[in-house]
Amino acid sequence: MNTSFHMSLPCLSVKATKSFYENSIGATTGRHTQNWVDINLFGHQLTFIKAEKFHFNSPNYVFEGKILPSFHFGIIIDEKTWNDIYLKLKKQNLEIVEKTMFLNGKAGEHASFFVKDPNDYMLEFKCFKDSQNIFKT
Repeated sequence: MNTSFHMSLPCLSVKATKSFYENSIGATTGRHTQNWVDINLFGHQLTFIKAEKFHFNSPNYVFEGKILPSFHFGIIIDEKTWNDIYLKLKKQNLEIVEKTMFLNGKAGEHASFFVKDPNDYMLEFKCFKDSQNIFKT
């Protein structure tokens, strides 16, 4: 079964959030008002709702010697799209956790990078060497 997910998150500015996802990432928007916006992130629905200042206590963790944010969400995409988005974001001088290869030579080998959105969420982009190994250990 091919399905999409939906996630709803608080945001500080609907306008800044909408601009980031449309202009920086290349996502499209769906329904929106002054207080919320639906983002189409590769067929998945992210709803950002205007809220007061919020805090996530999200310590980092270490994976294969790299310090990564424990609170993040992301998307798994093909290699060409992954490279295109990475280059587009690098040109914009956004806060990016540099691309890294994980699980080299093992099941689940993938490249990954993170970018911070206007709400301080860390958005991860992953590209697996073999998409059949996404859940293999």
